[in-house]
Amino acid sequence: MQEQSLLRALLDSWDRNNTILVNLLRAIPEQGIDASAAVGSPTVASMFAHIHYVRLVFVLEDAPEFAAGLPESEWSRVRGRERMALLLNESAKTVRDAVQGRLQAGREMDRHYDHPILLLQHMIWHEGYHHGQIKLALMAAGHSMPDHTAGPLTWGVWMRKQSPADAQPDA
Repeated sequence: MQEQSLLRALLDSWDRNNTILVNLLRAIPEQGIDASAAVGSPTVASMFAHIHYVRLVFVLEDAPEFAAGLPESEWSRVRGRERMALLLNESAKTVRDAVQGRLQAGREMDRHYDHPILLLQHMIWHEGYHHGQIKLALMAAGHSMPDHTAGPLTWGVWMRKQSPADAQPDA
């Protein structure tokens, strides 16, 4: 019972991470989507595409039975904010399913991780890194996101308590 509770909390942290990322995507002003932190740095749009790609490539390498098709390019811009949000939601589900599936089967990951949960931890760390880069790029381009805007979309998602009715069911 305690193990299931822990798994639900871990998967909830992954779901919240994706919610924060999609919230950030939707909050970026239209003029900020092509911003970059410095000349030659990736644009905001290409960082979102990269995040989506990395999720899928690690699942392909570590739990191929859950793999989805890879985009043609790792850094290419996806046209349309809602299309990018849909792709992020789909790749988040792919990662979630791979981790949950490998845990339920009692199987290790094939290539990179000693335990399936480490994939979640790596993805959260990776995406937090790019979240910071995206906010830096926006600031460099004159489109900073004030704390009163960003806070409820990010930290507020991490720190809110859920009622049992809000919890995601185990798939």
